Amino acid sequence: WLRPVRQLFVEVSAVLKASGSLITLKAPAGSRFSLSLLPKNAPNVTSFHQCRLLHTTLSRRGLEELFDDPKNWGQEKVESGTAWTCHQLRNKSNEDLHKLWYILLKERNMLLTLEQAAKWQCLPMPSPEQLEKVVDVMGALDEVVQEREDALRLLQTGQEKARPGVRRRDIFGRITWHKFKQWPIPWYLNKRYNRGGNNSLPYVDCFIRLRTEKQARISARKKTLEKKKQKALREKFPHLAKALKSSLV
Repeated sequence: WLRPVRQLFVEVSAVLKASGSLITLKAPAGSRFSLSLLPKNAPNVTSFHQCRLLHTTLSRRGLEELFDDPKNWGQEKVESGTAWTCHQLRNKSNEDLHKLWYILLKERNMLLTLEQAAKWQCLPMPSPEQLEKVVDVMGALDEVVQEREDALRLLQTGQEKARPGVRRRDIFGRITWHKFKQWPIPWYLNKRYNRGGNNSLPYVDCFIRLRTEKQARISARKKTLEKKKQKALREKFPHLAKALKSSLV
């Protein structure tokens, strides 16, 4: 696989030499191919940067990244820091958020592997709150990225949603968000759109009123139950009720 690369650089060096360029190929002993940016008649320079012909990444750990540090094996509790909040993540750049997302993804995969291994061995997972923290941070990071996308879209297009739409009433009279979509024909030639099957009919209005009344009764019942619960607690713990009143005053 090195032969085509060598042949390519030999051809490039021939073209550059013919055009009088200063770039020449060098192959110092004990190193890979490199490019010299100095002319042949230039004085000797002790230090100058060389460009490798082929870039290869270093061999990292393989499946070991799916397991925790061996120092934490067998411990019942593993110390971990606090979770990142949305306020802290908003101060980070997009590049930092991108890096942090992949770090959290690897951490979540490692913790899920640890959880599954603990289930196989019928043992409790050490510090299970770590997984909850990672999931919370990933959700907060996703929320921050969505906020930035929404702000950029509002500045560029003025649209509230990623896919434009409008609030409409469906056939049951419920107000829903209708997403626009492309059609092969204009609306005035579309028989399905002109039939108006997606709009509510007049005889649905009475049911809309009944549903509104039902929702009002449910919310009123919840408020009444909450008041009764608070009254029972005040009668059961009068000293706490007095302390609460004094603090409010």
